[in-house]
Amino acid sequence: MDGKFQSGFVNIFGAPNAGKSTLLNALLGEHFVITSAKVQTTRHRILGILNEDNYQIVFSDTPGIIEPKYKLHEKMMRHVKSALEDADVGILVHDITQPIEEIEAIGNMLNLKVPTILLLNKIDLIKEKELSEELEKYKEKFPKWEILPVSAQKKKNIEKVVPTILNTLPEGMPYYPEDSMSDRPVRFFVSELIREQIYNLYHEEIPYHTAVIIQAYEEKSTLTVIKAEIIVTRETQKIILIGKGGSMIKQLGINSRKAIEEFIQGKVHLELFVKIRPKWRDNENYLREYGYN
Repeated sequence: MDGKFQSGFVNIFGAPNAGKSTLLNALLGEHFVITSAKVQTTRHRILGILNEDNYQIVFSDTPGIIEPKYKLHEKMMRHVKSALEDADVGILVHDITQPIEEIEAIGNMLNLKVPTILLLNKIDLIKEKELSEELEKYKEKFPKWEILPVSAQKKKNIEKVVPTILNTLPEGMPYYPEDSMSDRPVRFFVSELIREQIYNLYHEEIPYHTAVIIQAYEEKSTLTVIKAEIIVTRETQKIILIGKGGSMIKQLGINSRKAIEEFIQGKVHLELFVKIRPKWRDNENYLREYGYN
């Protein structure tokens, strides 16, 4: 080692469902941010910090780029804008099964002024011959970008991403203590894990209408007691969320508890409550209260 230390912000952008969160989990080597096959799972900008002896990479997962329909969406897009402003390196994640025009439009919109890496994700879904043809097409279209074919899901070529980042990451001191994994508290990740289980368990519009608020988080000697509120917009959604005889909310509680226990490496007692807040996604006060600042 030549004593050189590199550090910087590497911000991940892309369309909804391109695989940004799956990529971040693969790079950090653990289930760090929530993922789902449904679009718009990520609502916040979440920092994930990778620490090694000679570098600190501060990754930033951002919401998928969408046309805002609610104040919530506007706030999600503001996270994207803030990520643009402090990026030292930009990573664009593109689902290779989608048209090239999609990432071209995102690239034009973001207008990144920093070294950019284009990760062509989900290469496990296409044939080898097709991949080499696609690769040529993208290299021709985006000559200034470093292009890497990967599969975040199957962890294919993921080991090439960090060395590619280090080619252009600036030298500098670490931004965070070396034992930091994120800038967010455990409570935030707990609420996200519950939200992930809602995405996994419920269909149609339910996940998009819910927010999860941790009302109490108390670490006792043998277990952690957590009380969480699930916010919905209508009575009908509350009925679906609870399920016949409370069956669905019970299952949600079981799934969430397992995920949280794995995350905090300890026993959990979890209580879930459902509250109706009409139009919370368009209400500035509710959004602030629920952490969408």
